[in-house]
Amino acid sequence: MQDDQGLVTRAQYYDEEAFAQLYEKYFDQIYRYILLKIGDAHEAEDITQQVFLKALKAINTYKWKDGVPFSAWLYRIAHNQVVDHLRRKSRRPTCPLDDVVLHTTELDSSIHDDIEARYDLERLMVAIDKLTPLQREVVALRFTSELPIADVARIMGKSEGAVKALQHSAIQALRRIMNEG
Repeated sequence: MQDDQGLVTRAQYYDEEAFAQLYEKYFDQIYRYILLKIGDAHEAEDITQQVFLKALKAINTYKWKDGVPFSAWLYRIAHNQVVDHLRRKSRRPTCPLDDVVLHTTELDSSIHDDIEARYDLERLMVAIDKLTPLQREVVALRFTSELPIADVARIMGKSEGAVKALQHSAIQALRRIMNEG
């Protein structure tokens, strides 16, 4: 957290290199978090870029809070961007993957594997959508962003025990949901 504090302070004084270091440090975590939420790699990349653009524009307003990592601020921006994206997307008609598979003939194995992987991801996304909002958040932060429980607890404003309990109940629920489908 000390390193982040120095980088943020430098970025607040328009040090481009400092912000670039923050970008490099957190890009993959934020990208994976967004990817889990929306399930589309290209859109996740675009949204991740938007997150960092918003962070750059607002870095001067960032205030340190004891025990709360800088990444919590980035995840809050990412969460808001995902919510905005999903609202916009819900207004657009989409073509279900099943229609694509049914109308495609003579697939080569790599395309078939890609479609299967996409289908598995969609099944997982549907299952994750059935979790409670807190369970979804824990899954996203722990498994896509690969954050330790202590960081997830600070980001969510919960105790480590509460995060562990949420994680456990989320995994159990996902097992049950995936076995039903």
